[in-house]
Amino acid sequence: MSTWQDLVTASLIGTERAEVPATRIPGWPAAEALGPDGRAGHPASQDGLSGQDGLSWDPAALLLDQAALLTVARRAGRTADEAEPLAAAGPDPRPVASPAAGERLARILRGDHPDLLAEWLRAAAARGLRAPAQVLPALLDRCRRAGPADSGLRRLVAEAGGARARWLAGLNPDWKWLADLSPDQATGAADAGTGEEPGQRTTGARQPGDAWQPGDAWRLGDIGQRRGYLAALRAGDPGAARDLIAASWAAASASERVMFLRVLADAPSLVPDQPGLMPEDERLLEAALDDRAEDVHGWAGYLLATLPGSALGQRMAARALRSVAVRAGTQGSYLVVRPPAGYDPALRRDGISPGAAAGRTSLAEPTRLVLEIVARTPLRTWADAFKMAPSAIVALGSGTWAPVLFTGWSRAAIAQRDQEWMAGLINEAVSGRPPGTSSENEALSQLARRADPALGGPGGVPGPEPGVPAAVRNAITVLRFRYDMLKELDDDHSDG
Repeated sequence: MSTWQDLVTASLIGTERAEVPATRIPGWPAAEALGPDGRAGHPASQDGLSGQDGLSWDPAALLLDQAALLTVARRAGRTADEAEPLAAAGPDPRPVASPAAGERLARILRGDHPDLLAEWLRAAAARGLRAPAQVLPALLDRCRRAGPADSGLRRLVAEAGGARARWLAGLNPDWKWLADLSPDQATGAADAGTGEEPGQRTTGARQPGDAWQPGDAWRLGDIGQRRGYLAALRAGDPGAARDLIAASWAAASASERVMFLRVLADAPSLVPDQPGLMPEDERLLEAALDDRAEDVHGWAGYLLATLPGSALGQRMAARALRSVAVRAGTQGSYLVVRPPAGYDPALRRDGISPGAAAGRTSLAEPTRLVLEIVARTPLRTWADAFKMAPSAIVALGSGTWAPVLFTGWSRAAIAQRDQEWMAGLINEAVSGRPPGTSSENEALSQLARRADPALGGPGGVPGPEPGVPAAVRNAITVLRFRYDMLKELDDDHSDG
């Protein structure tokens, strides 16, 4: 019996050059009905389109008929045959998330705030919970569609699904990506030892079905598998991950060097509400500022701006205070902004150059220059200089510069994971000056996804009031969705 793939192949090649494969389906003409040339289609019928019993003999139409019948047959099932019982899934002692949390996960997978999937999975893992069995097929399929580039999501799904997800993956070839994950990626606990000198990469490919050995993902894997290995190593042994990056840097391509830095950016923090960087990372990142690849030194500058006490942060703070100042007026204090004269070599080295943020904003150069400096300035700079709390600073009037400062502070708050600033910015958007530009709307959307979900609970942000902009209403909706999502994961799951 020909397979579905045989029909797909014939349709792609074309019936002029390929035979229509005979497909044995109940009710379909037997092999004796084939034409004298042995082809499944016979163009010599009276009307050129159909043969006896109204069946099509045109090759193209016949192929479509066979595809339609095979589709019905596949949906209907197959004749019972001898079968061995499936082996049971391995044990997983972790409790299942509560029914409400499981339904929330199903909603996310159906398209209700799908960008919050990773947060649900991380929160479940932090609480020692596993995903309900009924959502595992959708989770595995979501990762299949995402592809190997999203190795972080695949690792989270593998962890949340546990033994039952691995069992399911063995039953469906479309989910074989889970079997292809190295143990380092699947468990999130990498072995620092690769069996080779740091940075060395073995040539040659891993064969399908080969068992992963510690370090194989780094030595033999593609860039997605290498990223997964490095991320797991960074989570378990930050120093070993940094040494591996340093040893691999010279031989790595520009895209791989960017991947190294993105792993550092996404690393879990050892200190609550702080970026996942460490003071020991500064030397590596400062050297990366001199990389010839624009994306590489841009990422290095971004990361250094989030590292508390970094030399780059101090340089940005000095630039920011030369550009933004607070003044006292008859109706209260306000901010004045004076953009820098241009892009000097030191500013370019720190990751801000003409066109460096192409695609992120269409602002004029002086405006964009202020935005990039503010976004890279340590937030404590403003509180120390102005002697004000973040909520008071963001409420200061600044005229036409207000959208630029709001966007820059929002980017800084997200990068530096500063919850006080995020709360102040969200409250200003909800209760004070509402966002009015596309860049502010996007900044508010990201704030709602990074801020403390408690802002969406009782006593959090007010509103939404009638007539508020859609961006404000959407931000409040996201905050409340996240609050409910995490509350459900905290609920009793003993009966889940």
